[in-house]
Amino acid sequence: TLLWETLGQQFVEYEQVAPFLIPEDQQRRLLELLPLFLKAWEKSAGVTMLPNIQLLASEVSKLLTKEIKRNLNGKPAEEARLALEQLLQQKGEAGDGYLLLKSVYLLSQTDSRTMWNIIGSGLPAALLQCLYLFFTVPLKKTSDDMKTSEDDAQTQEMLVKIMLNMYKEEQGVEELLTADKLQSLIIATSSLWGQCSHSWKVPTGRVLRTISRAQTKTSIVYLQAVDCIKIAVQNLFTLADTLPACDVCEAASIVLCFVKDSYPVSSALLTEFENSDGYQLLLKILLRCEGLQQNEGDPYLDEILDMLTCLTTCGKTELKVSGNIVHPQLPHFDFERTQSSGMTVKNLQPFKVLQSIFQRSNDQHLCGRILAAIGTIWAWDRVNFFLLEWTLQPINQFTDIIHFKPHPVQVQFFRLVESIVLDLSYVPHEILKKVQYLIKENIVPFCTLTALQCLLSMTQKDLLFSDIFRDSGLLGLLLALLRKEAKILRKSAGTHLPGLKEGIEKELNVVMLKMVAALTARSVRNTVVLKDYGMVPYIKIFLDDECYRSATLSILEQLSAINYEEYMSIIIGALCSSTQWELHLKVDLLKSLLRILESPKSHSAFRTCSGFNGLLSLLSDMEGALQDPPSGQWAAVGQNCILELVFYTLQGITAALYLDPVNSNFFQRNGLFEKMAEDLGSLGCFWTEGKRQIPVSLEKKRTFAEFLDTAFCTSEPFPAWLKNCIWILNFLDHMVKGTLHQESFFKERKPEMGEESRDDQEAPQAQEEHPVAFNRPGNKLSASAYMLWENPEEKDCTIVHAGAVCVMVRLLPKLYKEGHAQLSQEIQCALVDHIQSLVKSEKSRQVMCESGLLSTIITSCQDAFCSDSHPLHLPLTRVFEKLSSQAVEPHVLR
Repeated sequence: TLLWETLGQQFVEYEQVAPFLIPEDQQRRLLELLPLFLKAWEKSAGVTMLPNIQLLASEVSKLLTKEIKRNLNGKPAEEARLALEQLLQQKGEAGDGYLLLKSVYLLSQTDSRTMWNIIGSGLPAALLQCLYLFFTVPLKKTSDDMKTSEDDAQTQEMLVKIMLNMYKEEQGVEELLTADKLQSLIIATSSLWGQCSHSWKVPTGRVLRTISRAQTKTSIVYLQAVDCIKIAVQNLFTLADTLPACDVCEAASIVLCFVKDSYPVSSALLTEFENSDGYQLLLKILLRCEGLQQNEGDPYLDEILDMLTCLTTCGKTELKVSGNIVHPQLPHFDFERTQSSGMTVKNLQPFKVLQSIFQRSNDQHLCGRILAAIGTIWAWDRVNFFLLEWTLQPINQFTDIIHFKPHPVQVQFFRLVESIVLDLSYVPHEILKKVQYLIKENIVPFCTLTALQCLLSMTQKDLLFSDIFRDSGLLGLLLALLRKEAKILRKSAGTHLPGLKEGIEKELNVVMLKMVAALTARSVRNTVVLKDYGMVPYIKIFLDDECYRSATLSILEQLSAINYEEYMSIIIGALCSSTQWELHLKVDLLKSLLRILESPKSHSAFRTCSGFNGLLSLLSDMEGALQDPPSGQWAAVGQNCILELVFYTLQGITAALYLDPVNSNFFQRNGLFEKMAEDLGSLGCFWTEGKRQIPVSLEKKRTFAEFLDTAFCTSEPFPAWLKNCIWILNFLDHMVKGTLHQESFFKERKPEMGEESRDDQEAPQAQEEHPVAFNRPGNKLSASAYMLWENPEEKDCTIVHAGAVCVMVRLLPKLYKEGHAQLSQEIQCALVDHIQSLVKSEKSRQVMCESGLLSTIITSCQDAFCSDSHPLHLPLTRVFEKLSSQAVEPHVLR
């Protein structure tokens, strides 16, 4: 505060005596104040406390202007440039010119009133003249001069900051018109860019861009009167042939700024630019930018492209076009109600430049930026797509040449095409026809793949495209191509023939299958077309390759909508013909089967196509698969995969039996529950030897729920064979209630392109971990996985499939392993207790008695049933007594 008070007093004294002093003394007194001003500013961190600071700013600015003019007066350009540098250099503590410059620099950062005083001093024109000299007259630096480069940079920064602060005000731009240096500097950038001072290129560009943003009607008239833009364009034509592309872009972007920024005030400079072949200049410059290294000249290239994009909206009148809307269109599309935001295309000439560059260039960056510009124009106003496409047809024409472009450009282009449907809700029929032709010709497989992915995305958006692409012939084309590929696959029969597709071409087959799947989804008519083409035998060939399998199954599932028997015949046939080790193929087929069995109408077809026998044969094929330790080829297969196949097989059987009395009766009458028990018992985890089990006394007795908790939810070691047995019994328990087909014990796995097929892997790593029930993290069962065991007192257990209880009873004596006699019998007792809880209700006992559980207990557990000392004797007798009370016919009891 004291410094500012002292400065204020001294400045008041200066004001009082200044009118009576000769100019030299007046100048000396003012310069004496500046060190104190700088010190006060530094101590107060820029907070000024000088009442008459505007007057100080005016006086200092006038003196700086006077000194600049004195140093420039009558000198040649290079000598004047050198004089300016000497004036503004810091000498000793500080030269007079440097003191003035730094003071004005600080004062220009205070407030607008102070800035107006600086502008009114004549400084704007004087500094622009300095900038002109610094830019146009490069000086050769000596070794001594290089030492002062840091000071030069500081001086340069202050000069530029003062100019930026002055020229962002319209008043500052108006002051420039008192001299002729504005048009001279603009023209100099367009003619001397390759010969100018390198260190002043960027600062000059910053200053001129600031002036451009603050143009006024007066400044535009001034520039027009001297043909500034016309001359600059002519100069740039010459530069475009001599300078590197990035340098020409930098110079051209400055001139184009004045054209674009002036348009909201007046169209004069844009008209002058257009009449001077300005667009041809930009086309020439941009085409020279092909092959630039990444980021080399990018900021200015991108700036030109952005300004060209903006110029498309610079026009006096709205474009009036009326296109012929081709139907069908999406239900919610209504062109008449498309509202305009005002950012519509009114000037086609700049867009023609963008369009021409894309057509003539294969440069990835250039083409990508132009596609981005088109997307921006569409985003400004939905109407712009129609205005451009119904006049210049850019997308329509680009489709003819897109296969020549780099791959990233192809991807970007088809995303743009896709956005027409997804964002504008418009179906561009003419464009889609050309895309379809591109697919048919398949000149560049990657382009074909990208185009097809685009159409696939559209098809998945709305069912309308299923009709459009059928009527256009795309469906027929894809079916013909797939028939050809299927023949090659069938001929190869697992061998690697030269004609087999790999990489992009294989991925193209995947997308073709996905497209056919999308076209047939919910479209009975398209499915009939596929069947009438005789494609069913060819489609099923793709099942063997995991990359193709998901889409192939989707197609076959659509076939079930018109013919369940044909679908069932294919799936059951594929299951039965698959090799013993194609576990993942079988799982995928079973998952598909489960989706179809959700419809009760499919159950009859499943039965008549030998579905039950087919699924049970899968269990038979896994004989010994769950042995502990695993043996033979099963050692190379993870037990998790085996349990997964067992689970989905039992799920399929449960789904086919669910609420279907005919299938249930068929399964029971043909002894298939007994067959299921036999097949499960031969998996290797159940005891199969015929020796009599030696009863042991049980030290402790746990419930089955406690066993499950011990086996899966604690760290206590548990034999692998027993864990497998518990899993299978858990599956059967859900089958008893008829809910197994609704459960999800295993996480889904989607194969990726490029991965080796799971079924073709020679030796997949064995997985020791077990499936996680209901996707619970870790190797622990969730509570719902064994909820049936936890409450043995449950009274109202609904038994849906009584035969599954019989299977559990048949497996009861096989729930044993030598060396684990006590553990085995303890688990057997827990299982019997659970079976007893299942038959508590009178209704359940009646159902179980009719299912033959009495005879199953006697035949399967006769050792325990007939020996009073056997640990299972008492619980089995109780079950038998409960059931026999329901046996109303004597022969049943006998």
